Amino acid sequence: MESIPSFIELIEKSIVKNWDKDALTDYKGSTLQYHDVARKIEKLHIMFENGGVAKGDKIALCGRNCANWAVAYLATLTYGAIAVPILHEFTADQIHNIVNHSDAKFLFTGDIVSTIIDPTKMPKLEGIIYIPDYSLLVSRTDKLTFAREHLNEMFGKKYPKYFRKEHVKYTHEKSPNDLALINYTSGTTGFSKGVMIPFRAIWSNYDFACQVMGKHLDHGSNVISILPLAHMYGMAFEFTYEFLEGKHVFFLTRVPSPAIIAQAFADIKPCIIIAVPLIIEKIIKKKVFPKIQNNRMRLLLNMPVINKKVNEKIGEQVYQSFGGNIYEIIVGGAAFNQEVEAFLKRINFPYTVGYGATECAPIICYAPWDEFVAGSCGKAVVHMEVKIASPDPQNIPGEILAKGLNVMLGYYKNEEATRETIDKDGWYHTGDLGLMDEDGNVFIKGRSKNMLLSSNGQNIYPEEIEDKLNSMALVTESVVIQREDKLIGLVHPDYDEARSMGFTNDDLEKIMEQNRQEINKILPAYSKITAIRLHEEEFAKTPKKSIKRFLYQDA
Repeated sequence: MESIPSFIELIEKSIVKNWDKDALTDYKGSTLQYHDVARKIEKLHIMFENGGVAKGDKIALCGRNCANWAVAYLATLTYGAIAVPILHEFTADQIHNIVNHSDAKFLFTGDIVSTIIDPTKMPKLEGIIYIPDYSLLVSRTDKLTFAREHLNEMFGKKYPKYFRKEHVKYTHEKSPNDLALINYTSGTTGFSKGVMIPFRAIWSNYDFACQVMGKHLDHGSNVISILPLAHMYGMAFEFTYEFLEGKHVFFLTRVPSPAIIAQAFADIKPCIIIAVPLIIEKIIKKKVFPKIQNNRMRLLLNMPVINKKVNEKIGEQVYQSFGGNIYEIIVGGAAFNQEVEAFLKRINFPYTVGYGATECAPIICYAPWDEFVAGSCGKAVVHMEVKIASPDPQNIPGEILAKGLNVMLGYYKNEEATRETIDKDGWYHTGDLGLMDEDGNVFIKGRSKNMLLSSNGQNIYPEEIEDKLNSMALVTESVVIQREDKLIGLVHPDYDEARSMGFTNDDLEKIMEQNRQEINKILPAYSKITAIRLHEEEFAKTPKKSIKRFLYQDA
Protein backbone atom coordinates (compact mmCIF):
# COMPACT_ATOMS: atom_id res chain seq x y z
CA MET A 1 0.00 0.00 0.00
CA GLU A 2 1.32 3.43 -0.89
CA SER A 3 2.41 5.76 1.89
CA ILE A 4 -0.72 7.25 3.48
CA PRO A 5 -0.48 10.03 6.07
CA SER A 6 -2.43 9.93 9.32
CA PHE A 7 -5.88 11.34 8.63
CA ILE A 8 -6.31 12.45 12.26
CA GLU A 9 -3.00 14.32 12.01
CA LEU A 10 -4.42 16.20 8.98
CA ILE A 11 -7.37 17.35 11.14
CA GLU A 12 -4.92 18.51 13.83
CA LYS A 13 -2.78 20.40 11.34
CA SER A 14 -5.75 22.14 9.71
CA ILE A 15 -7.09 23.35 13.06
CA VAL A 16 -3.70 24.73 14.12
CA LYS A 17 -2.92 26.29 10.74
CA ASN A 18 -6.35 27.95 10.35
CA TRP A 19 -6.82 28.79 14.05
CA ASP A 20 -8.40 32.24 13.56
CA LYS A 21 -10.28 31.57 10.30
CA ASP A 22 -14.01 31.02 9.95
CA ALA A 23 -14.70 27.27 9.80
CA LEU A 24 -18.37 26.30 10.13
CA THR A 25 -21.48 28.47 9.82
CA ASP A 26 -25.13 27.58 10.23
CA TYR A 27 -26.69 29.53 7.32
CA LYS A 28 -28.59 32.52 8.78
CA GLY A 29 -27.06 31.57 12.16
CA SER A 30 -23.79 31.63 14.09
CA THR A 31 -20.20 30.91 12.97
CA LEU A 32 -17.49 28.79 14.59
CA GLN A 33 -13.85 29.58 13.86
CA TYR A 34 -11.28 26.78 13.80
CA HIS A 35 -10.22 27.53 17.39
CA ASP A 36 -13.90 27.31 18.50
CA VAL A 37 -14.12 23.90 16.84
CA ALA A 38 -10.97 22.79 18.70
CA ARG A 39 -12.37 23.97 22.04
CA LYS A 40 -15.68 22.15 21.51
CA ILE A 41 -13.83 18.98 20.43
CA GLU A 42 -11.76 19.17 23.61
CA LYS A 43 -14.86 19.46 25.81
CA LEU A 44 -16.50 16.49 24.08
CA HIS A 45 -13.28 14.49 24.58
CA ILE A 46 -13.42 15.25 28.31
CA MET A 47 -17.07 14.15 28.36
CA PHE A 48 -16.25 10.94 26.42
CA GLU A 49 -13.28 10.08 28.64
CA ASN A 50 -15.06 10.70 31.94
CA GLY A 51 -18.33 9.30 30.60
CA GLY A 52 -16.80 5.89 29.96
CA VAL A 53 -16.12 5.85 26.19
CA ALA A 54 -13.20 3.58 25.25
CA LYS A 55 -11.15 3.82 22.06
CA GLY A 56 -12.97 1.83 19.38
CA ASP A 57 -16.44 2.37 20.86
CA LYS A 58 -19.18 3.42 18.42
CA ILE A 59 -20.82 6.84 18.59
CA ALA A 60 -23.89 7.46 16.40
CA LEU A 61 -24.97 10.86 15.03
CA CYS A 62 -28.46 11.57 13.75
CA GLY A 63 -29.63 15.11 13.00
CA ARG A 64 -29.82 17.74 10.30
CA ASN A 65 -26.62 19.30 8.96
CA CYS A 66 -25.22 21.92 11.32
CA ALA A 67 -21.89 23.03 12.78
CA ASN A 68 -22.42 21.10 16.03
CA TRP A 69 -23.09 17.86 14.10
CA ALA A 70 -19.78 18.33 12.26
CA VAL A 71 -17.92 19.04 15.53
CA ALA A 72 -19.37 15.94 17.21
CA TYR A 73 -18.25 13.85 14.22
CA LEU A 74 -14.71 15.30 14.33
CA ALA A 75 -14.60 14.78 18.11
CA THR A 76 -15.57 11.12 17.68
CA LEU A 77 -12.81 10.36 15.14
CA THR A 78 -10.10 12.35 16.95
CA TYR A 79 -10.90 10.60 20.25
CA GLY A 80 -10.31 7.22 18.65
CA ALA A 81 -13.97 6.18 18.57
CA ILE A 82 -15.88 5.00 15.49
CA ALA A 83 -18.55 7.29 14.03
CA VAL A 84 -21.95 5.98 12.88
CA PRO A 85 -23.64 8.77 10.87
CA ILE A 86 -27.40 8.14 10.43
CA LEU A 87 -29.68 9.95 7.97
CA HIS A 88 -32.02 12.18 9.95
CA GLU A 89 -34.93 11.41 7.59
CA PHE A 90 -35.01 7.78 8.66
CA THR A 91 -38.06 6.72 10.66
CA ALA A 92 -37.75 6.07 14.39
CA ASP A 93 -37.67 2.29 13.81
CA GLN A 94 -34.89 2.61 11.25
CA ILE A 95 -32.84 4.75 13.65
CA HIS A 96 -33.38 2.23 16.47
CA ASN A 97 -32.29 -0.61 14.13
CA ILE A 98 -29.04 1.11 13.15
CA VAL A 99 -28.15 2.21 16.68
CA ASN A 100 -28.70 -1.35 17.93
CA HIS A 101 -27.01 -3.11 15.01
CA SER A 102 -23.94 -0.84 15.21
CA ASP A 103 -23.53 -1.37 18.99
CA ALA A 104 -23.39 2.40 19.50
CA LYS A 105 -22.61 3.55 23.04
CA PHE A 106 -23.75 7.18 22.61
CA LEU A 107 -26.19 8.80 20.20
CA PHE A 108 -25.99 12.48 19.22
CA THR A 109 -29.44 13.58 18.12
CA GLY A 110 -30.93 16.72 16.56
CA ASP A 111 -34.00 18.70 17.53
CA ILE A 112 -36.52 16.81 15.39
CA VAL A 113 -35.03 13.32 15.70
CA SER A 114 -34.96 13.63 19.49
CA THR A 115 -38.76 13.97 19.52
CA ILE A 116 -39.45 10.80 17.50
CA ILE A 117 -37.03 8.21 18.90
CA ASP A 118 -37.81 5.90 21.82
CA PRO A 119 -34.78 5.38 24.11
CA THR A 120 -36.30 2.16 25.51
CA LYS A 121 -35.95 0.59 22.04
CA MET A 122 -32.16 1.21 22.17
CA PRO A 123 -31.23 -0.62 25.39
CA LYS A 124 -27.45 -0.72 24.78
CA LEU A 125 -27.10 3.07 24.58
CA GLU A 126 -25.49 4.68 27.62
CA GLY A 127 -26.35 8.24 26.64
CA ILE A 128 -28.30 10.40 24.20
CA ILE A 129 -26.75 13.83 23.62
CA TYR A 130 -28.67 16.79 22.19
CA ILE A 131 -26.72 18.23 19.23
CA PRO A 132 -27.74 21.93 19.58
CA ASP A 133 -26.10 22.35 23.03
CA TYR A 134 -24.59 18.91 23.84
CA SER A 135 -26.88 18.55 26.85
CA LEU A 136 -27.90 15.06 27.99
CA LEU A 137 -31.37 13.90 26.94
CA VAL A 138 -30.77 10.44 28.43
CA SER A 139 -28.00 9.23 30.70
CA ARG A 140 -27.86 5.65 31.91
CA THR A 141 -24.63 5.91 33.88
CA ASP A 142 -23.67 8.09 36.87
CA LYS A 143 -20.24 8.81 35.39
CA LEU A 144 -21.75 10.29 32.20
CA THR A 145 -24.19 12.43 34.20
CA PHE A 146 -21.32 13.62 36.44
CA ALA A 147 -19.05 14.33 33.44
CA ARG A 148 -21.68 16.49 31.73
CA GLU A 149 -22.66 18.36 34.89
CA HIS A 150 -19.02 19.18 35.73
CA LEU A 151 -17.74 19.61 32.17
CA ASN A 152 -16.78 23.29 32.35
CA GLU A 153 -15.12 22.74 35.71
CA MET A 154 -13.08 19.79 34.33
CA PHE A 155 -12.13 21.82 31.24
CA GLY A 156 -11.00 24.73 33.44
CA LYS A 157 -8.90 22.41 35.60
CA LYS A 158 -7.22 20.83 32.56
CA TYR A 159 -6.47 24.23 30.94
CA PRO A 160 -6.13 26.70 33.84
CA LYS A 161 -4.70 29.54 31.74
CA TYR A 162 -6.51 29.14 28.42
CA PHE A 163 -6.86 26.60 25.63
CA ARG A 164 -4.15 27.12 22.99
CA LYS A 165 -2.95 25.67 19.68
CA GLU A 166 -0.31 23.53 21.35
CA HIS A 167 -3.05 21.68 23.26
CA VAL A 168 -4.45 20.22 20.04
CA LYS A 169 -3.19 16.63 20.26
CA TYR A 170 -5.45 13.80 19.11
CA THR A 171 -5.41 10.00 19.06
CA HIS A 172 -3.96 9.04 15.66
CA GLU A 173 -5.14 5.91 13.87
CA LYS A 174 -2.58 3.09 14.14
CA SER A 175 -3.00 2.00 10.51
CA PRO A 176 -4.68 3.39 7.37
CA ASN A 177 -6.84 0.24 7.47
CA ASP A 178 -8.30 1.11 10.89
CA LEU A 179 -12.08 1.51 10.89
CA ALA A 180 -13.15 5.19 10.92
CA LEU A 181 -16.89 5.05 10.43
CA ILE A 182 -19.82 2.78 9.64
CA ASN A 183 -22.29 4.19 7.10
CA TYR A 184 -25.61 2.42 6.67
CA THR A 185 -26.98 2.12 3.14
CA SER A 186 -30.54 1.92 4.45
CA GLY A 187 -32.40 1.75 7.72
CA THR A 188 -34.43 -1.44 7.61
CA THR A 189 -33.00 -4.46 9.40
CA GLY A 190 -33.62 -6.83 6.49
CA PHE A 191 -31.93 -4.53 4.02
CA SER A 192 -29.47 -2.45 6.02
CA LYS A 193 -25.79 -2.91 5.45
CA GLY A 194 -23.27 -1.07 7.60
CA VAL A 195 -20.47 -0.08 5.24
CA MET A 196 -17.17 -0.17 7.16
CA ILE A 197 -15.06 2.72 5.90
CA PRO A 198 -11.37 2.81 6.88
CA PHE A 199 -9.21 5.92 7.25
CA ARG A 200 -7.39 5.12 3.98
CA ALA A 201 -10.66 5.50 2.04
CA ILE A 202 -11.46 8.88 3.64
CA TRP A 203 -7.90 10.07 3.00
CA SER A 204 -7.95 8.79 -0.58
CA ASN A 205 -11.19 10.69 -1.33
CA TYR A 206 -9.64 13.78 0.27
CA ASP A 207 -6.46 13.39 -1.80
CA PHE A 208 -8.59 13.09 -4.96
CA ALA A 209 -10.42 16.31 -4.00
CA CYS A 210 -7.07 18.10 -3.44
CA GLN A 211 -5.92 17.09 -6.91
CA VAL A 212 -9.10 18.16 -8.74
CA MET A 213 -10.15 21.15 -6.61
CA GLY A 214 -6.89 22.38 -5.15
CA LYS A 215 -5.81 24.23 -8.28
CA HIS A 216 -8.95 26.39 -8.09
CA LEU A 217 -8.50 27.81 -4.59
CA ASP A 218 -8.38 31.33 -6.03
CA HIS A 219 -12.15 31.08 -6.45
CA GLY A 220 -12.52 31.85 -2.73
CA SER A 221 -13.16 29.57 0.20
CA ASN A 222 -16.94 29.45 0.72
CA VAL A 223 -18.76 26.15 0.25
CA ILE A 224 -22.39 25.21 0.93
CA SER A 225 -23.21 21.88 2.53
CA ILE A 226 -26.53 20.85 0.93
CA LEU A 227 -26.35 17.06 0.89
CA PRO A 228 -26.75 15.25 4.22
CA LEU A 229 -23.51 14.86 6.19
CA ALA A 230 -24.63 11.31 6.93
CA HIS A 231 -24.34 10.62 3.17
CA MET A 232 -20.75 9.87 2.06
CA TYR A 233 -21.02 12.18 -0.97
CA GLY A 234 -21.87 15.22 1.17
CA MET A 235 -19.48 14.16 3.94
CA ALA A 236 -16.46 13.81 1.63
CA PHE A 237 -16.84 16.75 -0.73
CA GLU A 238 -18.90 19.37 1.12
CA PHE A 239 -17.21 19.00 4.49
CA THR A 240 -14.11 16.80 4.92
CA TYR A 241 -12.03 18.23 2.08
CA GLU A 242 -13.06 21.82 2.88
CA PHE A 243 -12.33 21.51 6.61
CA LEU A 244 -8.88 20.04 6.00
CA GLU A 245 -8.10 22.81 3.52
CA GLY A 246 -9.11 25.71 5.77
CA LYS A 247 -12.23 26.60 3.83
CA HIS A 248 -15.48 27.98 5.26
CA VAL A 249 -18.47 25.60 5.21
CA PHE A 250 -22.04 26.93 5.38
CA PHE A 251 -24.67 24.41 6.47
CA LEU A 252 -28.25 24.69 5.19
CA THR A 253 -29.80 23.67 8.51
CA ARG A 254 -33.42 23.58 7.30
CA VAL A 255 -34.91 21.37 4.56
CA PRO A 256 -33.37 23.00 1.48
CA SER A 257 -36.07 23.91 -1.07
CA PRO A 258 -34.92 25.18 -4.53
CA ALA A 259 -35.82 28.74 -3.41
CA ILE A 260 -33.69 28.50 -0.23
CA ILE A 261 -30.80 26.93 -2.16
CA ALA A 262 -30.92 29.63 -4.86
CA GLN A 263 -30.94 32.34 -2.16
CA ALA A 264 -28.01 30.67 -0.39
CA PHE A 265 -26.03 30.58 -3.66
CA ALA A 266 -26.61 34.33 -4.06
CA ASP A 267 -25.62 35.11 -0.43
CA ILE A 268 -22.64 32.77 -0.03
CA LYS A 269 -21.24 32.74 -3.60
CA PRO A 270 -19.73 29.25 -3.27
CA CYS A 271 -16.55 28.35 -5.17
CA ILE A 272 -17.79 24.83 -5.92
CA ILE A 273 -21.21 23.19 -5.86
CA ILE A 274 -21.73 19.48 -5.19
CA ALA A 275 -25.25 18.30 -5.95
CA VAL A 276 -27.58 15.60 -7.17
CA PRO A 277 -29.12 16.26 -10.60
CA LEU A 278 -32.60 17.18 -9.35
CA ILE A 279 -31.33 20.21 -7.41
CA ILE A 280 -29.67 21.64 -10.55
CA GLU A 281 -32.62 20.65 -12.76
CA LYS A 282 -35.16 22.35 -10.50
CA ILE A 283 -33.23 25.62 -10.38
CA ILE A 284 -32.75 25.67 -14.17
CA LYS A 285 -36.37 24.70 -14.91
CA LYS A 286 -37.76 27.27 -12.45
CA LYS A 287 -35.34 30.17 -12.87
CA VAL A 288 -33.87 29.86 -16.34
CA PHE A 289 -36.19 28.01 -18.74
CA PRO A 290 -39.16 30.40 -18.26
CA LYS A 291 -36.93 33.30 -19.39
CA ILE A 292 -35.66 31.60 -22.54
CA GLN A 293 -38.67 29.61 -23.68
CA ASN A 294 -40.67 32.57 -24.98
CA ASN A 295 -41.15 33.18 -28.72
CA ARG A 296 -38.66 36.05 -28.94
CA MET A 297 -35.83 33.98 -27.44
CA ARG A 298 -36.68 30.97 -29.60
CA LEU A 299 -36.48 33.19 -32.66
CA LEU A 300 -33.09 34.60 -31.62
CA LEU A 301 -31.69 31.15 -30.86
CA ASN A 302 -32.66 29.98 -34.36
CA MET A 303 -30.67 32.77 -36.01
CA PRO A 304 -27.13 31.42 -36.50
CA VAL A 305 -25.57 34.90 -36.66
CA ILE A 306 -26.57 35.85 -33.13
CA ASN A 307 -27.14 32.41 -31.65
CA LYS A 308 -23.60 32.35 -30.12
CA LYS A 309 -24.06 35.73 -28.42
CA VAL A 310 -27.48 34.74 -27.06
CA ASN A 311 -26.07 31.49 -25.67
CA GLU A 312 -23.25 33.44 -23.98
CA LYS A 313 -25.79 35.76 -22.39
CA ILE A 314 -27.91 32.85 -21.19
CA GLY A 315 -24.75 31.15 -19.87
CA GLU A 316 -23.93 34.27 -17.85
CA GLN A 317 -27.46 34.29 -16.36
CA VAL A 318 -27.22 30.63 -15.38
CA TYR A 319 -23.76 31.23 -13.89
CA GLN A 320 -25.17 34.08 -11.78
CA SER A 321 -28.10 31.95 -10.60
CA PHE A 322 -25.51 29.67 -8.92
CA GLY A 323 -23.84 32.58 -7.12
CA GLY A 324 -21.55 33.84 -9.90
CA ASN A 325 -18.36 32.46 -8.35
CA ILE A 326 -18.19 28.72 -9.11
CA TYR A 327 -15.46 27.06 -11.11
CA GLU A 328 -17.46 23.84 -11.39
CA ILE A 329 -20.67 22.03 -10.42
CA ILE A 330 -20.11 18.34 -9.72
CA VAL A 331 -23.25 16.26 -10.11
CA GLY A 332 -23.48 12.71 -8.84
CA GLY A 333 -25.80 10.00 -7.66
CA ALA A 334 -28.07 9.67 -10.70
CA ALA A 335 -28.38 10.35 -14.40
CA PHE A 336 -29.01 13.92 -15.56
CA ASN A 337 -32.27 14.93 -17.24
CA GLN A 338 -31.25 14.83 -20.92
CA GLU A 339 -32.94 18.13 -21.81
CA VAL A 340 -31.11 19.95 -19.01
CA GLU A 341 -27.76 18.29 -19.81
CA ALA A 342 -28.05 19.21 -23.51
CA PHE A 343 -28.88 22.81 -22.50
CA LEU A 344 -25.86 23.07 -20.16
CA LYS A 345 -23.57 21.66 -22.86
CA ARG A 346 -24.91 24.20 -25.39
CA ILE A 347 -24.13 27.19 -23.16
CA ASN A 348 -20.71 25.72 -22.23
CA PHE A 349 -21.59 25.62 -18.54
CA PRO A 350 -18.89 24.26 -16.15
CA TYR A 351 -20.59 21.08 -14.94
CA THR A 352 -19.43 17.50 -14.69
CA VAL A 353 -20.95 14.21 -13.55
CA GLY A 354 -19.18 11.90 -11.11
CA TYR A 355 -19.96 8.34 -10.06
CA GLY A 356 -19.56 6.69 -6.70
CA ALA A 357 -20.98 4.42 -4.01
CA THR A 358 -21.10 4.44 -0.21
CA GLU A 359 -18.83 1.38 -0.42
CA CYS A 360 -16.11 3.58 -1.97
CA ALA A 361 -16.54 6.51 0.45
CA PRO A 362 -17.79 7.48 -2.25
CA ILE A 363 -15.86 8.38 -5.44
CA ILE A 364 -15.15 5.93 -8.28
CA CYS A 365 -15.20 8.00 -11.50
CA TYR A 366 -14.83 11.69 -12.35
CA ALA A 367 -13.58 14.05 -15.09
CA PRO A 368 -13.12 17.84 -14.85
CA TRP A 369 -15.83 19.82 -16.64
CA ASP A 370 -13.59 20.85 -19.55
CA GLU A 371 -12.65 17.20 -20.27
CA PHE A 372 -16.00 15.67 -19.41
CA VAL A 373 -17.76 13.64 -22.14
CA ALA A 374 -21.54 14.24 -22.09
CA GLY A 375 -23.52 11.18 -21.06
CA SER A 376 -20.57 9.66 -19.20
CA CYS A 377 -19.63 9.82 -15.52
CA GLY A 378 -15.92 10.39 -16.06
CA LYS A 379 -12.95 8.03 -15.68
CA ALA A 380 -11.47 6.05 -12.79
CA VAL A 381 -10.14 8.49 -10.19
CA VAL A 382 -6.68 8.58 -8.61
CA HIS A 383 -6.00 5.55 -6.32
CA MET A 384 -8.75 3.56 -8.12
CA GLU A 385 -9.04 1.10 -11.02
CA VAL A 386 -12.29 0.45 -12.88
CA LYS A 387 -13.16 -2.32 -15.32
CA ILE A 388 -16.31 -3.61 -17.02
CA ALA A 389 -17.10 -7.31 -16.64
CA SER A 390 -17.95 -7.79 -20.31
CA PRO A 391 -16.36 -9.55 -23.30
CA ASP A 392 -16.62 -6.24 -25.20
CA PRO A 393 -16.74 -3.33 -22.71
CA GLN A 394 -17.14 -0.71 -25.46
CA ASN A 395 -20.29 -2.27 -26.88
CA ILE A 396 -21.76 -4.85 -24.51
CA PRO A 397 -22.76 -3.56 -21.04
CA GLY A 398 -21.30 -5.42 -18.10
CA GLU A 399 -21.09 -4.92 -14.34
CA ILE A 400 -18.89 -2.02 -13.26
CA LEU A 401 -16.09 -3.26 -10.96
CA ALA A 402 -13.83 -1.02 -8.88
CA LYS A 403 -10.64 -1.63 -6.90
CA GLY A 404 -8.31 0.55 -4.85
CA LEU A 405 -7.84 2.61 -1.71
CA ASN A 406 -11.44 3.88 -1.66
CA VAL A 407 -12.98 0.42 -1.26
CA MET A 408 -14.58 -0.40 2.10
CA LEU A 409 -13.37 -3.06 4.55
CA GLY A 410 -16.71 -4.86 4.22
CA TYR A 411 -20.18 -4.83 5.77
CA TYR A 412 -20.42 -4.72 9.57
CA LYS A 413 -21.41 -8.11 11.00
CA ASN A 414 -22.29 -9.42 7.53
CA GLU A 415 -19.49 -11.53 6.09
CA GLU A 416 -21.80 -13.18 3.55
CA ALA A 417 -22.80 -9.84 1.98
CA THR A 418 -19.13 -8.78 2.03
CA ARG A 419 -18.09 -11.94 0.14
CA GLU A 420 -20.84 -11.35 -2.43
CA THR A 421 -19.70 -7.75 -3.00
CA ILE A 422 -15.88 -7.86 -2.82
CA ASP A 423 -14.31 -10.77 -4.70
CA LYS A 424 -11.13 -12.62 -3.73
CA ASP A 425 -9.04 -10.30 -5.92
CA GLY A 426 -10.33 -7.19 -4.13
CA TRP A 427 -12.73 -5.99 -6.84
CA TYR A 428 -15.86 -4.27 -5.53
CA HIS A 429 -18.92 -5.35 -7.55
CA THR A 430 -21.06 -2.23 -7.87
CA GLY A 431 -24.20 -3.92 -9.16
CA ASP A 432 -24.38 -1.23 -11.85
CA LEU A 433 -24.13 -1.94 -15.56
CA GLY A 434 -21.95 0.15 -17.84
CA LEU A 435 -19.78 0.57 -20.91
CA MET A 436 -16.27 2.03 -21.15
CA ASP A 437 -14.90 3.79 -24.25
CA GLU A 438 -11.28 3.49 -25.41
CA ASP A 439 -10.31 6.59 -23.39
CA GLY A 440 -11.61 5.05 -20.15
CA ASN A 441 -14.83 7.08 -19.89
CA VAL A 442 -17.55 5.09 -18.12
CA PHE A 443 -21.19 5.22 -19.26
CA ILE A 444 -23.79 3.85 -16.82
CA LYS A 445 -26.43 1.79 -18.60
CA GLY A 446 -28.61 0.65 -15.73
CA ARG A 447 -28.77 0.00 -12.05
CA SER A 448 -29.04 -3.65 -11.34
CA LYS A 449 -29.22 -2.59 -7.72
CA ASN A 450 -32.45 -0.70 -8.46
CA MET A 451 -31.62 2.16 -6.12
CA LEU A 452 -33.48 5.43 -6.68
CA LEU A 453 -32.29 8.86 -5.56
CA SER A 454 -34.39 11.63 -4.03
CA SER A 455 -33.97 15.30 -4.97
CA ASN A 456 -31.83 15.97 -1.90
CA GLY A 457 -29.54 13.01 -2.32
CA GLN A 458 -31.20 10.31 -0.21
CA ASN A 459 -30.90 6.71 -1.37
CA ILE A 460 -34.31 5.11 -1.87
CA TYR A 461 -34.53 1.33 -2.05
CA PRO A 462 -37.79 0.48 -3.83
CA GLU A 463 -37.79 -3.10 -2.51
CA GLU A 464 -38.27 -1.79 1.03
CA ILE A 465 -41.36 0.23 0.06
CA GLU A 466 -42.74 -2.62 -2.08
CA ASP A 467 -42.26 -4.98 0.84
CA LYS A 468 -44.62 -2.85 2.95
CA LEU A 469 -47.03 -2.14 0.08
CA ASN A 470 -47.41 -5.83 -0.76
CA SER A 471 -48.76 -6.54 2.70
CA MET A 472 -51.62 -4.02 2.39
CA ALA A 473 -55.27 -4.58 1.54
CA LEU A 474 -55.92 -6.23 -1.86
CA VAL A 475 -52.31 -5.75 -3.10
CA THR A 476 -50.88 -8.81 -4.84
CA GLU A 477 -47.60 -7.30 -6.02
CA SER A 478 -46.11 -3.88 -6.70
CA VAL A 479 -43.30 -1.93 -8.34
CA VAL A 480 -42.19 1.52 -7.15
CA ILE A 481 -40.94 3.84 -9.90
CA GLN A 482 -39.68 7.43 -9.96
CA ARG A 483 -41.17 10.28 -12.00
CA GLU A 484 -39.17 13.53 -11.66
CA ASP A 485 -38.73 13.56 -7.87
CA LYS A 486 -42.02 11.77 -7.13
CA LEU A 487 -42.48 8.10 -6.32
CA ILE A 488 -45.36 6.20 -7.95
CA GLY A 489 -46.54 2.78 -6.81
CA LEU A 490 -47.69 0.47 -9.62
CA VAL A 491 -49.96 -2.11 -8.01
CA HIS A 492 -51.39 -5.34 -9.41
CA PRO A 493 -54.44 -5.84 -7.17
CA ASP A 494 -56.02 -9.11 -6.07
CA TYR A 495 -58.82 -8.93 -8.65
CA ASP A 496 -60.35 -12.30 -7.67
CA GLU A 497 -60.75 -11.21 -4.06
CA ALA A 498 -62.03 -7.79 -5.15
CA ARG A 499 -64.68 -9.33 -7.44
CA SER A 500 -65.80 -11.82 -4.80
CA MET A 501 -66.48 -8.84 -2.54
CA GLY A 502 -68.35 -6.99 -5.29
CA PHE A 503 -65.75 -4.18 -5.60
CA THR A 504 -65.66 -2.07 -8.74
CA ASN A 505 -62.54 -0.42 -10.19
CA ASP A 506 -63.66 2.80 -8.49
CA ASP A 507 -63.75 0.99 -5.15
CA LEU A 508 -60.27 -0.39 -5.80
CA GLU A 509 -58.94 3.11 -6.55
CA LYS A 510 -60.32 4.33 -3.21
CA ILE A 511 -58.83 1.35 -1.34
CA MET A 512 -55.41 1.99 -2.93
CA GLU A 513 -55.59 5.66 -1.96
CA GLN A 514 -56.30 4.53 1.62
CA ASN A 515 -53.30 2.17 1.37
CA ARG A 516 -51.15 5.06 0.11
CA GLN A 517 -52.07 7.22 3.07
CA GLU A 518 -51.42 4.37 5.50
CA ILE A 519 -48.00 3.45 4.08
CA ASN A 520 -46.90 7.09 4.01
CA LYS A 521 -47.39 7.27 7.78
CA ILE A 522 -44.54 4.79 8.23
CA LEU A 523 -42.20 5.97 5.46
CA PRO A 524 -39.55 8.72 5.78
CA ALA A 525 -40.51 12.02 4.11
CA TYR A 526 -38.21 11.50 1.13
CA SER A 527 -39.68 8.10 0.20
CA LYS A 528 -43.40 8.78 0.51
CA ILE A 529 -45.58 7.63 -2.40
CA THR A 530 -47.33 10.37 -4.40
CA ALA A 531 -49.79 8.12 -6.22
CA ILE A 532 -50.79 4.49 -6.70
CA ARG A 533 -51.71 3.31 -10.18
CA LEU A 534 -53.57 0.08 -10.85
CA HIS A 535 -51.80 -2.39 -13.13
CA GLU A 536 -54.18 -4.91 -14.69
CA GLU A 537 -51.71 -7.62 -15.72
CA GLU A 538 -49.30 -9.49 -13.47
CA PHE A 539 -45.80 -7.99 -13.72
CA ALA A 540 -43.35 -9.80 -16.05
CA LYS A 541 -40.76 -11.83 -14.15
CA THR A 542 -37.34 -13.43 -14.59
CA PRO A 543 -36.86 -17.21 -14.14
CA LYS A 544 -35.90 -16.43 -10.53
CA LYS A 545 -39.37 -14.85 -10.16
CA SER A 546 -38.11 -11.33 -9.57
CA ILE A 547 -40.04 -8.60 -11.37
CA LYS A 548 -38.39 -7.20 -14.51
CA ARG A 549 -38.67 -3.69 -13.14
CA PHE A 550 -36.83 -2.07 -16.05
CA LEU A 551 -39.92 -2.77 -18.19
CA TYR A 552 -41.96 -0.42 -16.01
CA GLN A 553 -39.62 2.54 -15.55
CA ASP A 554 -41.44 4.47 -18.26
CA ALA A 555 -44.90 3.28 -17.28
